[in-house]
Amino acid sequence: MAWMTQAFTAKGLEAPRRLSEDLLAHVIGCDRLRLYMDQDRPASALERSTLRDLVGRALNHEPVQYLTGHEWFFGMQFHVDRRVLIPRPSTETIVQHVLQHARSQPGFGGAGLGMGGEGILLADVCTGSGCIAIAVLKHLPGARAVASDVSKEALEVAALNARRHGVEDRIDLLVGDLLEPLLEFPATAQKSALHYLVSNPPYIPDDEWGDVAPNVKDHEPHLALRGGRDGLDCVRRIVADGPDLLRPGGQLLIEVAASRAEQARELVATDERLTDVRILKDFEGLQRVVTASRRGS
Repeated sequence: MAWMTQAFTAKGLEAPRRLSEDLLAHVIGCDRLRLYMDQDRPASALERSTLRDLVGRALNHEPVQYLTGHEWFFGMQFHVDRRVLIPRPSTETIVQHVLQHARSQPGFGGAGLGMGGEGILLADVCTGSGCIAIAVLKHLPGARAVASDVSKEALEVAALNARRHGVEDRIDLLVGDLLEPLLEFPATAQKSALHYLVSNPPYIPDDEWGDVAPNVKDHEPHLALRGGRDGLDCVRRIVADGPDLLRPGGQLLIEVAASRAEQARELVATDERLTDVRILKDFEGLQRVVTASRRGS
């Protein structure tokens, strides 16, 4: 583990110690805690050979999360592979806000909500692995979600994760471009249906693409990464129709590039259907999520 950590650090990989633990635990077939409880266990020749191969691939910028087939998000393990974007801690900002808001709003939208989120309907646009919607459902057992993605392959991964976490009966997975499937789905087609509309859309602007790390640029799906000239292509489209789907007091949350957060806030603030427009910071203190409320009472 010390050897891997040193090699990953020299290569500039993010969180080298955790990556080392994940790879070693994957090869041995245990959880990360077991690595420290059984330090004297000898490794077999096959384990050493397998580990060397995986380390070589990681040093060639292949994401460790794809090598192990999982990533942790909001304390939950999600399956990931090349069909989906790897969940990031910054996206947990959306989940944290939704849970805090839902639990502090009894009777929100006339639904008679309790701590379990009874009656809540959330839509997750560009769901990918399903991490946002599934994390919310896991912590609000009375809520339901509709999750959409333009990629059928991504929704296959989301379905797998929904089953893994036991929420498959409370989530509908819809294939389509941004809000289009929501506008046709019975539960969300009528106006004012949603308590929350959330999205982690593609948002890397063209002028920042050259600086994207090789492990992201060369391996993760570009469809889930690139957001156009200024990174706000998807934001504009979500804001165009999204507010009509929210009930009065409903929340809109969109993750954006930190460099474009203020620009995104100004864009959202021009919509007269929305109020209380602000920016939420992520765990690194970066401006990451633009949020607003639907006007009305």
